[in-house]
Amino acid sequence: MAQVAPTSPAPRVFPGSATSRAGAAAVILGLVFGILVAQRHAGSLADGNAWLGIVSGVVFAALFMAVFRAAPRLPRELRATAWASFAGIAFGFVYSQGMPGPSVLRSTIMALAIASGVFAVSFYRYYTRE
Repeated sequence: MAQVAPTSPAPRVFPGSATSRAGAAAVILGLVFGILVAQRHAGSLADGNAWLGIVSGVVFAALFMAVFRAAPRLPRELRATAWASFAGIAFGFVYSQGMPGPSVLRSTIMALAIASGVFAVSFYRYYTRE
């Protein structure tokens, strides 16, 4: 009787491809984040806004890669908390850079709303897939 080789329903992932995709995502998201920060105050690039955007984009990309590498080693609750904290802090920073200068309280409330949404979605995803 001939044996049939088992097939996996998951697609093949080559070594290093997830990290390279995450690196590309970090660069693209860092670029978008830097542009959003640099265009504060009605799109003017004077007074160091361009430098603030460049530095913010680089820091965003570095933190994205740090969370991406550290998250798989964490339990699902902490993994969801890590991504929620990252998203909330990033959104709160961009929101605080707005033209009228929203208050610290308003920026914090908006960041907590985004973080709680990211936590709920990521926890659900990790809970149902593990």
